[in-house]
Amino acid sequence: MADRLLNQFDISEDAVRAIVEDTIHGADDGELFVEYREGEALVFDNGRLKTGSFNTDKGFGLRAVAGEAVGYAHASELSEAALRRAGDAVSAVKTGHSGTLAERPAGTNRHLYGEENPIAAPGFEEKVKLLTEIDAYLRGADPRVRQVTASLAASWQQVEIMRADGMTLQDIRPLVRVNVSVVVGDGDRQESGSYGMGGRKSFGEFVAQDSWRFAADEALRQALVNLDADPAPAGTFDIVLASGWPGVMLHEAVGHGLEGDFNRKKTSAFAGLLGKQVAAKGVTVVDDGTIAERRGSLTIDDEGTPTNRNVLIEDGKLVGYMQDRQNARLMGMKATGNGRRESYAHQPMPRMTNTFMTGGDKTPEEIISSVDKGIYAVSFGGGQVDITSGKFVFGCTEAYMIENGKVTRPIKGAMLIGNGPDAMHRVSMIGNDMKLDTGIGMCGKAGQGVPVGVGQPHLRMDAMTVGGTQAG
Repeated sequence: MADRLLNQFDISEDAVRAIVEDTIHGADDGELFVEYREGEALVFDNGRLKTGSFNTDKGFGLRAVAGEAVGYAHASELSEAALRRAGDAVSAVKTGHSGTLAERPAGTNRHLYGEENPIAAPGFEEKVKLLTEIDAYLRGADPRVRQVTASLAASWQQVEIMRADGMTLQDIRPLVRVNVSVVVGDGDRQESGSYGMGGRKSFGEFVAQDSWRFAADEALRQALVNLDADPAPAGTFDIVLASGWPGVMLHEAVGHGLEGDFNRKKTSAFAGLLGKQVAAKGVTVVDDGTIAERRGSLTIDDEGTPTNRNVLIEDGKLVGYMQDRQNARLMGMKATGNGRRESYAHQPMPRMTNTFMTGGDKTPEEIISSVDKGIYAVSFGGGQVDITSGKFVFGCTEAYMIENGKVTRPIKGAMLIGNGPDAMHRVSMIGNDMKLDTGIGMCGKAGQGVPVGVGQPHLRMDAMTVGGTQAG
């Protein structure tokens, strides 16, 4: 374990504890969150190193919670003066409020990832050499390759949380990502493909030659598929979603709507529906922050609560929400270990970890062969979701037509349009091949970004609206 962050204040831990206790006394909850972070990113583009950055950041956030109100202050200076100024500002939220301090979170001896700093190895020169090799490999693989972008990113985050009752918790969180993108062209037409991978571990397995060559081959394959693709048809089609990364649609269209704050405020399409059938029979959706070394996993969340395997939808029925401590208390529920924040400069809120649909009993071949005319969506890019209405739009980055039960020609420009709760009722077949994504997810909410995981098996969804440029 690295040196404790509380020792970096210019006052003793007992003095820090006294300020924290005085600040939160009389509130319902709160904590001191101290963070140190290192980050590195290298981007190789157009045959040269375009970006090489390294940064460190440290600071604290102090919070007091009084009912629905929150007092929060943060600083990048670990000093007594900064902590006292923060305490004075945060204490204002307690004016006229007399609360009983919430119970401390349960402790845990679990460790879901190692403490090694992934930035240390491989070294800078080795990383640049690797990116150069990826570029050369792709440019030599096909004469149609016009641009290659390869990147490596890593961070090492150390957090320490002190609660008003003096309880302290610590966590060290490594994170890496490798990404390869390629642009291919034929005459005036150009198309792109990409592949990424990562997790809460060192670079080791991701920078092995077999691993990065697989990533490069997949990016090139997708780009070449899109180069030969026809314009997507528009209309109503049965849709087959591939396993893995397409779970990002579930994350956006359903997952956000199951976060506690949206449901407490009744701004979610799922508000007030606990115990109700919100999806087709057989649909079970889980958020699990306890999967070792996964991108969205956390030993403890950013309030100190151990993460859990939380079943949200079970056999089509809504059975739970993802909760931080504040929203759980206000809704009379238990915190689920989903209180997350981007950094010490941000307040925690209910956020997903690794969110996925569990597997069913159909093979992917059975699902595809059941469709007379439809679309096979293998990968998604960007999308938009309205939490209140549940409406979503998602763009496919790799998709094919299904004709007479067989995958045929590739298509480009397909947009899946629908409503999250409605789409969950349109699930008619669930595959037996559930898998998580390759470790690339990033989730935005209220201006904060956190790493997440998504996943699902192959799925058939009936009569979905597809936006395209050709008549269906």
